[in-house]
Amino acid sequence: MKSRFPKIVQIAIISVYLIFLAGSIVRMTGSGMGCPDWPKCFGYYIPPTSEEQISWKPNTEFKKGFIIIKDEVLFVAENDVKTSSEFNKNNWKNYTKHDYAKFNKYHTWTEYINRLASVLSGFVFLFLIYGAAKFWKTKKIIPLLSFAAFFLMLFEAWLGKTVVDTNLKPTIITIHMVVGLVIIALLLQLKFIISDKKKVFKYNSIFNKLLLFSVIFSLIQIAMGTQVRQFIDEQVKLFGFENKEYSLMNPSFKFYFHRSFTIAIVLVNFGMFYLNQIKNLGYKLVNWIVFLIFLETITGILMYYAEFPLGTQAIHLLSGAILFGLQFYLWLQSRSVKNIQQ
Repeated sequence: MKSRFPKIVQIAIISVYLIFLAGSIVRMTGSGMGCPDWPKCFGYYIPPTSEEQISWKPNTEFKKGFIIIKDEVLFVAENDVKTSSEFNKNNWKNYTKHDYAKFNKYHTWTEYINRLASVLSGFVFLFLIYGAAKFWKTKKIIPLLSFAAFFLMLFEAWLGKTVVDTNLKPTIITIHMVVGLVIIALLLQLKFIISDKKKVFKYNSIFNKLLLFSVIFSLIQIAMGTQVRQFIDEQVKLFGFENKEYSLMNPSFKFYFHRSFTIAIVLVNFGMFYLNQIKNLGYKLVNWIVFLIFLETITGILMYYAEFPLGTQAIHLLSGAILFGLQFYLWLQSRSVKNIQQ
């Protein structure tokens, strides 16, 4: 298992980024409330495919916990029930966690696939902690980081439930996103610890400081981006998903901060690129970081000026998460060189 552990860590990192991708598609398509409950979906383990399945009908059997929509209101079956010719409210209770009583099979299944990605990642993390336990006697930092990442994944699952129960409360969504980035950071630190460090880098104090700023700036920018996205969601609710030209009408200060803060991020990261080139520091990841910043900037411009072309939101969010990961891993590389020289 020890020999396979690096591969498990890599798969765990990929699985978390797949969750980011699935989550970005959920937000891009407005599918966040495709399932009104959690972990089931309308009370089903396998979501419904038509509104008929969740609509009240006479002479029909419903299992305990099934959720139906009647007169634009959500009801939950208190017990197994077979309906009669008329609706008997005594067999049902109002779903009180929120009042989002709509069904769209595409939104429902998009949200369900997002949840499946999280479940599959959970199994990967079980293998991760099992493999990490083998290192307890030789290198305790490995199981400690692995267990920390695993428990944060459990916390993420609870946050996912809270996001649904609170009808996409902005603060919870932001925490949900930031915790996901912390999990990425823990996994990347694991990867760095167990990696073969044969590559030779040069240490530069200014480069290292810029790198630390780049990590912090990206974290701030991503957190602020979730707030901007929530404003867009509110606009979509007001004007409809098809009227994307109104998505950023009269934006709040958070949008302008998010947009303007990009300038600081570009300057810091291009400063890193410049130092890496003229000082020949040997950090190849800087080139990928510059590419991702370019991708982030282009997709941001397209969303604002071209009314959210298909896929740009998902690319924008995913590239931001990958950017943070690369910056953090690069910081680990730079810090290790500093420690060796000292």
